[in-house]
Amino acid sequence: MSALLESDLARALQELNIEPVQYEHAALHTCDDADRLQLERQGTRIKNLFLRDNYGRRHILLLLEAHLKVDLKALSTQQGLSRLGFASDQRLEKYLKIRPGCVSALALFNDNEHQVELWVDSGLWDAQLWQCHPLDNRKTWVLSKRQLLQFWQHTGHQPHVIDVPCL
Repeated sequence: MSALLESDLARALQELNIEPVQYEHAALHTCDDADRLQLERQGTRIKNLFLRDNYGRRHILLLLEAHLKVDLKALSTQQGLSRLGFASDQRLEKYLKIRPGCVSALALFNDNEHQVELWVDSGLWDAQLWQCHPLDNRKTWVLSKRQLLQFWQHTGHQPHVIDVPCL
């Protein structure tokens, strides 16, 4: 795997004059793990879903507030896609070059070929501070929305703000 490292990500953010608030903690594989540990961190907790269409042609990083549950069938219909589902660990490694549990808005740093679309739920879009794993689920970096927009511009990813149908 030719993934860039957390140190490469930190260096890129530094070059962009972005200084995130940083936390270290036990590994968090899911939002439920964070609930169990009762972690206190600044910012909005985010659920990060790596999805693919039924044909495996389109890959999407979907960001929404941690407490929400997505209706994938309704989202597929809404976006005119054939059956959205969770991408495999192999696809996660291939497209974002990270392990399961490390998905976040910052993982787009590894998508140099721009094969992953970025979708953000409109409810999350209003948040000012966002919690993100820096390619490592034992850490959380908190960035402002303005900083994330700058980062995504740097990586060449345009966020598509949508109303995610939830259960």
